[in-house]
Amino acid sequence: MTRRKKLNLEIIKSNLSEAREELERLERQAAAGALSEVELQIGLQHAYHHLNFSWNIRRIPTKQYASLTQEEFDRWGRYPSKIE
Repeated sequence: MTRRKKLNLEIIKSNLSEAREELERLERQAAAGALSEVELQIGLQHAYHHLNFSWNIRRIPTKQYASLTQEEFDRWGRYPSKIE
């Protein structure tokens, strides 16, 4: 039986925090009646990116995350293909 790597809670927490902050910013702008469609799109893309990262990097060591390549950045930012 193969043992799974531990969840990297530090990186997960950081990315969830970034997503939450972006969503709160969008919510404030919407409440003030100052949210454009372009700002909504960009903000949601930013929040989704961090949510996707939270899942895709959940077992990646901090050292690898700290020196990620452009390919890893692109791959880890995509919507997870193996999530139900």
